[in-house]
Amino acid sequence: MTQNTATYDVCAVGNAIVDVLSPCDDAFLAAQSLTPGSMQLVDEIQSAALYDAMAAGVEASGGSAGNTVAGVGSFGGRAAYVGKVAPDTLGGVFSHDICASGVHFDTPVLEGGAGTGRCLINVTPDGQRTMCTFLGAANQLGVEDIDAELIGSSAIVYLEGYLFDPAPARAAFEAAAAAAHKAGRKVAITLSDTFVVARWRAELLAFIEASADIVLANEGELAALFETDDFDAAAAKLASMVEIAAVTRGEHGSVILSGDERVSVAAYPVARVQDTTGAGDQYAAGFLLGVARGLTLEQSGQLGSLAASEVIAHWGPRPMVKLADLAAENGLTLTV
Repeated sequence: MTQNTATYDVCAVGNAIVDVLSPCDDAFLAAQSLTPGSMQLVDEIQSAALYDAMAAGVEASGGSAGNTVAGVGSFGGRAAYVGKVAPDTLGGVFSHDICASGVHFDTPVLEGGAGTGRCLINVTPDGQRTMCTFLGAANQLGVEDIDAELIGSSAIVYLEGYLFDPAPARAAFEAAAAAAHKAGRKVAITLSDTFVVARWRAELLAFIEASADIVLANEGELAALFETDDFDAAAAKLASMVEIAAVTRGEHGSVILSGDERVSVAAYPVARVQDTTGAGDQYAAGFLLGVARGLTLEQSGQLGSLAASEVIAHWGPRPMVKLADLAAENGLTLTV
């Protein structure tokens, strides 16, 4: 990897979303006909009705890949983001927050269309989140928004699996991967959600085989991708398709595979899990930054685990402390 010539460690392409997080109980999920732990797409009317029914909550800029690059920035890494917002209040919130994280973000706003995307997240007492997403402007991201020069100046371009849902965004996804490989950079993809995998399994497998160098997934997504509960078999299959496969396993840490190498990384202990929103996103932040900087798989996984442990200990999908300081306190390096 030619990371030493890169302007950015990671450039993420994703759905620009503002999260609205509220506490709830199982009865609320049942009353709203929501599957616990799922992510489903809703239209603007459904989104408004659910918002009205939810308990008081907090608004925080989110979007899976946006959370990841905010984490990269918190580590002191150099990050860029490509995503679509509208020129409305939530769009202003998103733009302010991501730029305040030290992330380069200059995708043109969507004029005269849908509002900025939002994800309504209901969190049960055990920390599990159930998400209903109105994509709005986010799914109007198109090929014209992909800056080949920006992509080519990034060591890793990180693509959000959720982009497989809207067709224009999937075209942008393909364009970003092509631009990265043309520049000799690496393409990483996160599977994002078991429901995304179920909807687009064949297309995801084809994309991974043709265009991905690095795949991040949790064990549920991995099982859905290969339609098996045999973790080792599925992990080995994924590893045979890409250079690096990193699979998170919640409290059991993560497993990283590359060729014949298999590394298991423990999870960092957390006194109390408050909210699992963003755990996988922050793992990706630490892991991808480590890979971009040329660290070992184990060191990269440790950075990922540390970032995940920070975010699940509080509400919201982005770090509340400087991850660079946290890494230093735990004796983790960001340089080779």
